[in-house]
Amino acid sequence: MNTNHYAYFVAIHFEGSDKSYYFGTNDNTLQPNDFVIVDTVSGFELAIVSKTPESTDTYQSDLELKPVIRRASAEDIEDYEFGKKQAKVAMKIADREAKNLNLGMTFVNANYTLDGTKVTLSYTAEGRVDFRELLRILASQLKCRIELHQIAPRDKAKMVGGMGICGLPLCCSTFLNAFDGISISRAKNQMLTLNIPKLSGACGRLMCCLLYEDDLYTEAKKDFPKIGTSIHTSEGDYTVASFNVISRSVKLVSETDVQYVTIEDFKMMSKPGYRKPQPAPQPTPSKIDVKVNQQSKENNDNNRDKANNKPKQSDNHNNDRNFRHRRNRFRGKGDRNNNKNNA
Repeated sequence: MNTNHYAYFVAIHFEGSDKSYYFGTNDNTLQPNDFVIVDTVSGFELAIVSKTPESTDTYQSDLELKPVIRRASAEDIEDYEFGKKQAKVAMKIADREAKNLNLGMTFVNANYTLDGTKVTLSYTAEGRVDFRELLRILASQLKCRIELHQIAPRDKAKMVGGMGICGLPLCCSTFLNAFDGISISRAKNQMLTLNIPKLSGACGRLMCCLLYEDDLYTEAKKDFPKIGTSIHTSEGDYTVASFNVISRSVKLVSETDVQYVTIEDFKMMSKPGYRKPQPAPQPTPSKIDVKVNQQSKENNDNNRDKANNKPKQSDNHNNDRNFRHRRNRFRGKGDRNNNKNNA
C-alpha cells in the first residue's frame, strides 16, 4: 500500500513496551532511540523511534498511518516526566474514591497526554461497573478530561508485563496482538495434567502458549491408536493404556504384563500373524573352550586359597613357637625341683 501523505514510515514504541507501531513521516533523518511526538487516538504522546524510516512504497499494511508530529524537545521530555508523576497521583486518588464507593475496581495504569488535558485510567473488575459518581468526583479533583477504561485480566498482564514460567518475557507484552479463546480442551488434546494453577499464566487465565502446539498435537495423534484399543499377540491380549507423542511410544498392558513399544513396533504387532522375533541363539562352547575355562577357574581358586591361608600359616607358626617356649620353661622348672628334692 502506498500513501500520498508521507514519503516514509517509521517504527516507534512507547516507554515500557517493546511492541512497535508504524507512523508516517517526511523526515528520513530519524534514528533509533530518538524521541518524537506522535498523534494517537488519545492525543499527542511521546514515543521512541525503533528503526530508521523506510519508503512508503514498501508499506504493506492496510492501516492508515498516523503522523509523527515532530522531534521531541527538552520541554516535551520535561512535560512527559511531569505527567508520569501526576499519573501516579491520579491512580491513588481514583483507587481511594473507588473504595469509598465500594465499586470493586482495581486500577492498573494511568496515562496523561503530553499536554496534560486528558488522563486515561485503566482498571479491572469482575463485571460492569457504574462509575458515573466516581467520574464526577475525579473530575472535580483532577481538573481534566477523564477516561475510564476497563480491561480484561489478559490485557492487564499485557500492560504490566512480567516473566513467564519459561523464563522469557510474557508473550502478551512482547508480540501477541490479539487473544484467542483458550479452553481446557487444549490441555486435554496435548495430554497435559489438568492442574489449573500450573496451566495458568500471570493473568490467572490459561496460558496463551497452549495454542502454539495444539495443531501439531492434533496432527501427530493421527498416527496413534485410540486409548482402550485391544491387540492380540502370541504373548497374550494387550490394551492400549496411553501413548507419548514426543517419544512416539505406546504403553500396552495385560493382566500380567506391561510393555512400552514404539509406534512402529505397534503397527507391526497389529498385523495378522505377527510373531515376536526370537533372540539369536548363543553359540555352544567347544570342549577345548570348556577345558580352558575350567582350568582357569581352578587356577583362580588356588590363588584365592593361597592368599587366604597366608595369614593363618603365619599365625600357626607363631603359636607353635610360643607353645615350645612355654613347654621348655615348664620342663626346666620341673628339673630344678627334682634336684632340690634329691639334695
